[in-house]
Amino acid sequence: MARYLFILSQDSNEAATRCFQFAKVAMDKGHQVDLFLIDGGVEWANSRRDMNLKTVTGDCPNDYLPTLVDKEIPIGV
Repeated sequence: MARYLFILSQDSNEAATRCFQFAKVAMDKGHQVDLFLIDGGVEWANSRRDMNLKTVTGDCPNDYLPTLVDKEIPIGV
């Protein structure tokens, strides 16, 4: 088992989607995962934000983030 730290520093739907996706993949593989939101990435801590905006690949932050929250992955802001 490895330990992964994912840092989201952009207020970008695409960047957030990938960050949350990679964190979920690592978690699903049994690795320890931590997530930090810094700089523009702190905008993703807003619970009223639209998490369903699709990327060009058809997925969205809401496809991954709820699982991370449900599994109590540490998210630092």
